[in-house]
Amino acid sequence: MHALFDRNWKGLGIDLSPLSSPRAAARMFSCVGCFWVLLSSALVAICSFSFISPAWIVKEHPKNHKDSVSFGLLWHCSESLDHMYRCYTFGGLGKFQEIPSSSWQTSAVLCSGGCALLAVSSLLAIITIFLPSGACERRICTLAGYMQMAAVVIMASGLLVYPFGLNSSLVKSFCGDSDIYNAGDCQIGWGYMLAVVGVMLTLFLPFFAKYAPKEQLSPTPLPTLL
Repeated sequence: MHALFDRNWKGLGIDLSPLSSPRAAARMFSCVGCFWVLLSSALVAICSFSFISPAWIVKEHPKNHKDSVSFGLLWHCSESLDHMYRCYTFGGLGKFQEIPSSSWQTSAVLCSGGCALLAVSSLLAIITIFLPSGACERRICTLAGYMQMAAVVIMASGLLVYPFGLNSSLVKSFCGDSDIYNAGDCQIGWGYMLAVVGVMLTLFLPFFAKYAPKEQLSPTPLPTLL
């Protein structure tokens, strides 16, 4: 009966055997690739949100609200007497040189550059979903994986440089005896911790990029990280 059924369909010029095979369907869909795309997109959002957050260094004063203050890469916020937080950019928009510490300027460049590189690699990852399996898909996965490796190094460098700015005069005026990697009367805020978690998770993206192509004839030539 199956042979007769197949002959009837082939007589009409329709061959459904490749479409109905599980192997062909598997080549059209990669679970690792889809997870890689979702994780890349989520980490772009996390890193972007954390890098524009004004809560990298915070000081909470429950009695005197005028002393409550927080610092980010590009913003600083303070709480007024009416319990409203007011945030300002350092020196105003377009005045990058007025960021109070050269370490924070360097950190802002590194973090924003790494986040932009991660966003481009995430776009490449999305493109691979719509590409047929083959050499082109593997090359794009390889390129995106290398870009994500570079983004990890760049953003991690920015996070390591940021605490060097704690010895600036502006931070000391609010945080007391603060110094490099010593926040004094202040503490590390949720924005900085979120950035650290985002960078740590980004470290896994090149590993998933290695196995993201739909046809795993051979792994893409990425260095083994794990």
